[in-house]
Amino acid sequence: MTRAPHTATLRRTRGQKPPLAPVAGRDRKGEWWLAAVAGAFTLAQLVVVRPGMRLGWDEAVYVSQVSPHAPAAFFSAPRARGISLLVAPIAGWSSSTPLLRVYLALLSGLGLFLALRAWRGLFPVRVLALGGALFASLWVTVFYGPQAMPNYWVAVGALAGVACFLHAQADRTRQGPVWGLAASAVLMAWMRPTDALWTSLPLLFALVCLRRWRHGRLLTALAGGLAAGAAEWVIEAYVRFGGLGQRLSEGSEIQGELGWHIAIGDQLRSLGGRSLCRPCTGAMPNPAVTAWWFALPVLAALGLAVAVRARRTPLTALPLACAATAAIPYLFLIGYAAPRFLLPAYALLAIPVADALAWLVTAPSPAWRPIAVTLLAVGLAGHLAVQYAVLAHTARRTTADHEGWARTAAALHRMGVRPPCLLTGPSAIPIAFSAGCGSANTGGPNANTNAAAIARAAQRMPVAVLTTGTARPPSYARGWTLTRLDGGVYAYLAPTARRVRAR
Repeated sequence: MTRAPHTATLRRTRGQKPPLAPVAGRDRKGEWWLAAVAGAFTLAQLVVVRPGMRLGWDEAVYVSQVSPHAPAAFFSAPRARGISLLVAPIAGWSSSTPLLRVYLALLSGLGLFLALRAWRGLFPVRVLALGGALFASLWVTVFYGPQAMPNYWVAVGALAGVACFLHAQADRTRQGPVWGLAASAVLMAWMRPTDALWTSLPLLFALVCLRRWRHGRLLTALAGGLAAGAAEWVIEAYVRFGGLGQRLSEGSEIQGELGWHIAIGDQLRSLGGRSLCRPCTGAMPNPAVTAWWFALPVLAALGLAVAVRARRTPLTALPLACAATAAIPYLFLIGYAAPRFLLPAYALLAIPVADALAWLVTAPSPAWRPIAVTLLAVGLAGHLAVQYAVLAHTARRTTADHEGWARTAAALHRMGVRPPCLLTGPSAIPIAFSAGCGSANTGGPNANTNAAAIARAAQRMPVAVLTTGTARPPSYARGWTLTRLDGGVYAYLAPTARRVRAR
């Protein structure tokens, strides 16, 4: 270790001992295993989810902020613009969804590789590769990797950030991990500021409250990174929402009033392939689908026990603590569920769980190891089969739903609802983006206008009110032409649409 004398001097001058020993050197050969995991992850996205899947509801909101294809959809209080900026290099000039999907699949694979690479020297490569494979094989990870959604990026930012934190604590002469933590914090806060804060709580606690973990430059990097990533979100809170407190209050209202809600059952129901479980009713998925979820805390506890016995407790305890705080708001403070919410927790649990599994196949005596390896291989194969069965089903269903929106948009085009145009109604946002129209709503979480404004817009451009067969149209649309579309959708077309169609 060439830095040992310098490190020893640094310890004496600061009067305290760093909580971790300096990490071992890292050979380059093992990186091929991590690259193989990331490559397989990217390939799975392209083969199973497929680039042709059209944009979903939330994706349409994020992409419309930077796309010339359609006017920007209403951007509600809980959202942050990080994902919009991430997709801007493609969405800013091309309306091709397949191109955007390929771009995000490649980028998500690169992100996973860099996050795993950050752990080199802290755990053996075989543990890192297995942990990456466990995280990358979850159906929810593969499903959201190529999507314009922020949760995956919070996950890889958290995974890389904790590794950089541990490296910086182990060798306080190194600058790279300090900058790595700052970049990871920026990425997390850029995507979802509140998630970034929850995930970073154990790191902040260690830096502020534990004497042996205090590290001024690291605290500055973490706090500065979080502040830099959230700066746009905070500024927008004052510009659009009347202040940070008001934005948080509106975000809470949109999410069903944040408070004490036990959402564990909701999260379990969502594991069957429900992208949004709100309201979360119905039967639980088959136990084979949820078995891995119950195994996670058991294996995490085993991984911690292995780390304690090996005298490397912080390497496992810290990611477990960050996983716990990342999961708290989505398990206990929100009244609905989406499987993507827990992606940061799954990413942080992956390496301790992989360490536990590696111990299970190496700890037994040589005579029992083949049996342990066989049982683990069978278990992982079954897990992989279940995950990809759920993934394939979810991808097929979601693709069909999104194609329905595209067909509705095409039908509206034929009826004269062409840009510039405006759609309103509960399902307006994704259909409007597909049609190249603006979207507006007078009520609900996406309320951004009033009835008078829509009536005025109908005098100068094609406007359609989308509704179901049983819902009554708003008063300003009761004299408009009613047309039935696919999927039980009805459209009330303003007279302007007929004039455009006639032209």
